[in-house]
Amino acid sequence: MPNMDMKQMMKQAQKMQAEMEKAQAEIANLTAEAVTGGGMVKAVACGDGSLQSIQIAAEAVDPEDVEMLEDLVLTAVNEALRAVSEQANLRMSAVTGGLKIPGF
Repeated sequence: MPNMDMKQMMKQAQKMQAEMEKAQAEIANLTAEAVTGGGMVKAVACGDGSLQSIQIAAEAVDPEDVEMLEDLVLTAVNEALRAVSEQANLRMSAVTGGLKIPGF
């Protein structure tokens, strides 16, 4: 009987590994968008941790207040990255049942 348990555990581990690989591929294709300044700055982040795009409205560009634009861009980028990371964590939790597996 112990051999059956070990075989079953190996099958479960292989199944989980396949599901994790599928989830990682899905995560790489995730995107999240964040908008700041009432729509003046928009950032889109990808599941791989990169930025897909940043859009800045012309009215956000004020040579007298560069710091405001910097803050808007920083906030939009950080929010987009946080949102895509949250989506990725939710997807991996669905696969791992909430277990924290190093490297994933």
